[in-house]
Amino acid sequence: MDAFTLISIVLIIIILYIFAKGVVIIQPYQKGLAIRLGTYVGQMNPGFKWVVPFITAVIKLDLRTQVIDVPSQEVITKDNSPTDVDAIIYVRVMDPERAYFEVSNYRQATVALAQTSLRGIIGDMELDEVLYNRDMINRRLRDILDKETDQWGVKIERVEIKEVNPIGAVKQAMTEQTAAERERRAAILRADGEKRAAILKAEGLRQSMILESEGERQSKILRAEGERQSKILQAQGEAQGLRIVALGSRPLDKRAITVLSLNALEKMADGQATKIIFPFEVSSLIKQGAKFLGAEDLVDTDDTPQIDLDESILGDLPDPTEITKAVESVKPPESPGADPAAADDVPLAGST
Repeated sequence: MDAFTLISIVLIIIILYIFAKGVVIIQPYQKGLAIRLGTYVGQMNPGFKWVVPFITAVIKLDLRTQVIDVPSQEVITKDNSPTDVDAIIYVRVMDPERAYFEVSNYRQATVALAQTSLRGIIGDMELDEVLYNRDMINRRLRDILDKETDQWGVKIERVEIKEVNPIGAVKQAMTEQTAAERERRAAILRADGEKRAAILKAEGLRQSMILESEGERQSKILRAEGERQSKILQAQGEAQGLRIVALGSRPLDKRAITVLSLNALEKMADGQATKIIFPFEVSSLIKQGAKFLGAEDLVDTDDTPQIDLDESILGDLPDPTEITKAVESVKPPESPGADPAAADDVPLAGST
């Protein structure tokens, strides 16, 4: 191999090396910035690109949404409660030129800005507000970061507070407060349950007393109705008996009545009683006795009309159908609190 051939091979290798050094591959999610000899040349779109090697630098920027973790830091709240707080930021490069030329490192600058802004936001809030208002903190922090990073060509898409962790004694006090709150709620629930149970028990007792009183009232009404019907029937029977006696005694002459009266006196005198009560005048009895022994009266006329006795003197007897209806009407209703024996004590009733 001669010198010419060797030199040719070396030149080819050098040319290939120089050409390879100028090849740039831009990915679809990237944007390239070409800087030649300290001068910004322009942006480079995704694909295969070739630039002048050794004097041209290509800066590639990722245009996808990036997740930046804000390290945990200790923050003092408005009520002097030390708390560790960290967050996550979702950023996206919207203008590659400003993101590279306006700030040295937009990721580091965004994290530093998020830390200082988060410290200021939580410092104006109490610990309880920090724990319960994370959405509000996220919105405020996103608005602050988006406004400041807009001049860097960076868009803050979302901010999330990842963890709020009180430190030391503050966390222990919160734990005790939570336990006390749970005990308070349990006591309230127990008291409410006892109150409801007492109300239901009192309501049941009231209903029971009402039903018992109603049953007793109905029982008294039925008993009184039975007694009334019994007295009516008894009085009707006595009245009918008196009518029979009255009609039966009318045909008797005065001598027969005198004999019956003397027999009644004999029965009354036959006993241990020391007092005898005469239900009629003694003089009339003596007079009738004298007539019975044979004395004659000046005027002895008996103008009592003769009446034929028949079944009409018994009066209107109760109809069996009416008695059955009366019995059914006074029967007590079949209720849980009714006494079955009370219905058996009610006398039978009939119409007069």
